[in-house]
Amino acid sequence: MHSRHELVWLTAHGWQAARAACPQHATTLERWQREDWPCVVRREDAGADPARELCLGIALPPGAKGIKVRIALRIDLANVARRRAPLALADVRTAVPTAWREGFAVLESEAGGLALRVYGSLSWQALTGLPCVTDTSDMDLLIEARDLAQLHAGVALLGAAHGLPLDGEIVFPGGQAVALKEWAGHDERVLVKHGKGVRLARRSALLATLEAPC
Repeated sequence: MHSRHELVWLTAHGWQAARAACPQHATTLERWQREDWPCVVRREDAGADPARELCLGIALPPGAKGIKVRIALRIDLANVARRRAPLALADVRTAVPTAWREGFAVLESEAGGLALRVYGSLSWQALTGLPCVTDTSDMDLLIEARDLAQLHAGVALLGAAHGLPLDGEIVFPGGQAVALKEWAGHDERVLVKHGKGVRLARRSALLATLEAPC
């Protein structure tokens, strides 16, 4: 099963099919294939068949007037060459902009055994070397919460900010994700993102999915 934000590399046939489906982006897709850069799993399109299709995306660096172009793809599962989880903190270290480095070093040293993953502009910059991070970018992190202790520790760590423009999602078992800023609020019902869309859920129901403490 593929999860949102997962990194996916395509086969040669997959890239060929992607260019045929998005001829307006053929040059960009040719470069992605040539450089062996991945796509990212996104929410399923309406009408997509998860048994045989995968919905992917590519985010390009901001262009003229700061406009960001995102390419949406739907590929056959047979055209997946390989895949991996989103990048860890260590994977993006060399791509961190100068203004973030001090705070990033503190974040990394204090993360300990927490399962933190990076997505968004910093991830794209680390993967491609392209200038994806701008002065208005956030540093998007995923907190993979397996138990209550990890959840509390992750929220506390990111709440400290360390001078970083932190944002992101808390990922509960089953790929249910809640925006960090929304979880920091006080509403009992929160918006949950998952592979097929969004829904409202109670905090108590999400907390019940976590592993019991040892």
